[in-house]
Amino acid sequence: MQNRLKNKNTNNPDVRKAVGHLQKAIAAGGVDPKLLALIHLRASQINSCSACVYASVAGGKKVGNTDERLHNVAAWREAPFYTDAERAALALAEAATRLQDGAEGVTEEIWEEVHAHFTEEQIGAINLEIALTNFFNRINRTIKEPAGQTWG
Repeated sequence: MQNRLKNKNTNNPDVRKAVGHLQKAIAAGGVDPKLLALIHLRASQINSCSACVYASVAGGKKVGNTDERLHNVAAWREAPFYTDAERAALALAEAATRLQDGAEGVTEEIWEEVHAHFTEEQIGAINLEIALTNFFNRINRTIKEPAGQTWG
């Protein structure tokens, strides 16, 4: 796959700054970076964003995720490598990401399970991570960003 943007230096510095602020807000939310990496990976898998899947695996390893956790996140419901809290966050990530598929979205059951494991501040950070991941996925799919790079 060939990237449609030949000169990446044309990226708007205001956009980069805004994204940086969002990333700082997510980091300040008190969510384990290993879980944030899994959320990013799972949403990117759903959206078939190879660039973000690649970067998620590299970033996930960097923050301490094991190969087992990274390789099995697509089957998190059946795999034994995740806590109940992580499962709740992954269910939220899937439901929010699959809105494009016409799915019912975040059900009360999903929301109550997330709320049982996380504070309001953490839920805000998780929601922002999901939204920002979907933002990146859509940009990368549009410009045909190839896998093989990391940005962090």
